[in-house]
Order: sequence, then structure tokens, then C-alpha cells
Amino acid sequence: MKQAENFHGTEPPSRWVQRWSHLVAAGGTVLDVACGQGRHAHWFYQRNHPLALVDRAQSAIESIAIPAQACQAVVADIENGPWPFAGRQFAAVVVTNYLWRPLLPVLLDSLAQGGVLIYETFTHGNETIGKPSRADFLLRPGELLQVCSQLRVVAFEDGFEEAKPGRTARFVQRIAAVREAAQPAKTPNPASAPTRYPLV
Repeated sequence: MKQAENFHGTEPPSRWVQRWSHLVAAGGTVLDVACGQGRHAHWFYQRNHPLALVDRAQSAIESIAIPAQACQAVVADIENGPWPFAGRQFAAVVVTNYLWRPLLPVLLDSLAQGGVLIYETFTHGNETIGKPSRADFLLRPGELLQVCSQLRVVAFEDGFEEAKPGRTARFVQRIAAVREAAQPAKTPNPASAPTRYPLV
């Protein structure tokens, strides 16, 4: 279930999303799940990425001022209805401040080869300081690492953030992970270097 609607307003894009958006292939389509009013949609649109957006709030979708040719915006209840992007894969899947565990395998299946999962949401401990506080909406310690065990994890954080201007204190977990192309089973070629994922 979507929590803390105010986190999906007009505030700046998540610093985590900004930091790891360079991993997304140039021109690749970005899927923004529970997109709210489009703070991350605008971030990727400004960087020339086509977009697929989904949110259950009609008003949120209608507030996103991105040209239709660059953005497929869908109103859907992804917790109780069918997945609106069945069979499609994306260069990136972005999720912030949202957790619905039955959807996690669907999100992973939505990553194309080379696709990037950028995920950030509340984690265990947040119930001691505010909402969301139900275990259903809080990641367990290290849970995103388990979810992404078949991906190449580039970055992971799991901890406590002090209050900042415009944002309350929170316990948060974040991951940036890539679905790498399958490597052929052969003797490694010394001339072929591993993929470099810049840490910024």
C-alpha cells in the first residue's frame, strides 16, 4: 500500500535516484512505479529518457506535465489489479517510498538486460519515530539485498537519516542494482574488461 503521500509531491527528486541515474542507458525507457506527481519522471525526462508511469491516483497522473509522446502514464491499482505493463521490460525501474512485496518479482522481471533497479523506501526502525510504522510497509534489515540477489548490486545503504529541512528523520533502505547480460561459459578473455559502474 502506498504510504506517506506527501513524499510524492513537488519536492526535489531523491538524491539516491539522482546519484544513480547515470547507470541508465542513454535513451532507455524508465518505469516510475507509484510515481506520484512525477518528481522523478521530470528528472529523467530532462535527461531525454522516455517514460512509463503508474500511480493509483488520477489527480497525480493528471498533474504530470510531460508531453504524451515521451510519457505513457497509467492510472492503475497495482496491488489489486493486473500489472499494466505485462510483458514489457525497461532500461530502469524506479521506486521510492513505496513497498508492496507481492510486486517485487514483477519489478525484477520488468528489467531488461542492462536495466537498473533504483529503489529507496522505509525500513525497520521507522515505527519508532513515525509513519509508516506497519511491518507490511517497512523493509526488513538487508531485505533489498535478498530481493536483488540475482542482480549486480552497485550500491546499497540501510540506516537512519537525521531530520533535514523539509524532511523528517527516517529509517531508510536503498539499492542500485543492474541486471547484467548473461556471460557465455568459456575461458575469460583477458582483453575483455568487466563492466565499469562509475561510483559518483
